[in-house]
Amino acid sequence: MTRGYSEFDQQRLINEGGATSPRSPFARDRARVLHSAGLRRLAAKTQVLAAGELDFPRTRLTHTLEVAQIGRELGAALGCDPDLVDVAGLAHDLGHPPFGHNGETALHEASAAIGGFEGNAQTLRVLTRLEAKVLAPSGQSAGLNLTRAALDATTKYPWPAREGVRKFGVYDDDLPVFEWVRDSAMGERRCIEAQVMDWADDVAYSVHDLEDAVHGGHFDLRALTEASEMESVIATARRYYARDLSDETLREAITRLANLPFMPRSYDGSLHDLAALKEMTSRLISRFCVSVEAATIEAYPQGSLTRYSADVVIPDDVRAEVAVLKAVTAHYVMFRQGAEHIYSEQRTLLTELVNALVLAGEPALETWLQPAFSTARKAGDDAAMLRVIIDQVASLTDVSALEWHRRLCR
Repeated sequence: MTRGYSEFDQQRLINEGGATSPRSPFARDRARVLHSAGLRRLAAKTQVLAAGELDFPRTRLTHTLEVAQIGRELGAALGCDPDLVDVAGLAHDLGHPPFGHNGETALHEASAAIGGFEGNAQTLRVLTRLEAKVLAPSGQSAGLNLTRAALDATTKYPWPAREGVRKFGVYDDDLPVFEWVRDSAMGERRCIEAQVMDWADDVAYSVHDLEDAVHGGHFDLRALTEASEMESVIATARRYYARDLSDETLREAITRLANLPFMPRSYDGSLHDLAALKEMTSRLISRFCVSVEAATIEAYPQGSLTRYSADVVIPDDVRAEVAVLKAVTAHYVMFRQGAEHIYSEQRTLLTELVNALVLAGEPALETWLQPAFSTARKAGDDAAMLRVIIDQVASLTDVSALEWHRRLCR
């Protein structure tokens, strides 16, 4: 039995039987995600800058590995099982489609009639249905058949789709497995391992995507000290990342960051400046994680923190600093001049690809998805057929989406 986790936490939906493993159940979970096809595909999916645009910037895979590493260390410091938090970090973006959040928007619109698309709900679907590892006695896929605690740790938004809320964690036809995962959970509260993963995601996003923006020439670090430049960043932070924080709190966060002794004042691509940029990322990650670790332990001094025994505590000043760094990347990279034209083309491409697959049907799908489409077709279930097509498009990389579009739409 893994310390701090019950037999209930370590159950799998399908009892696999067979020989016991010397590894813990969560170590086995980690290996299953690490060797999954979905994880490999992330190497050619967009993080912020398009995958393959340059050699330096993160892809969705390298971002994922960084989230897993940050989460593993923070989780271990709090008393969580490190393999379990690692699983959550490795798995958290498996449901993301081609072209990052822009692709997510396109697929959400294309599937509006069947409940929409959400990357986190798709992650649950990948882990419990689409990945090939374990089959139920009925022959239906159980995906990677991870433990209950591992699936729960990947669940950022533990609720189904509902009016007025964009983020959700499960589609209607995946509710049975979701309810099994969340059995005995406290309403819509997240387990502490999921909270650690979510904070690690925010930290990695804010710090590493800033590094990519600087390296790619999209952002000049000297702008942090220019009030007029930062007012737009504050507006972006308030709109997307910190609606409950005041402009003054965000302004103070920028000032603190700009005055940190390890923040580079310029960047020219030299070895010296590359090293300084890397030092910045290391020190910022430490700053954001150590403060949260200290605040959480102060609030919950009882020792090992697992499952629903505690919540991660994020001080407002730290949350503000992360929010403004995320806003820097959003403002200078994602919202840069000319970017919307690119995004529009990407959304059109994915929409056209979905429509082409609706017309082409089963023969155009990859072999592993054809049985699910065939079953839905025989049942006359148009919604289920469209969901399979969305599964197909979501599984593609940026590169393969372009190739599929060239083959099916032109």
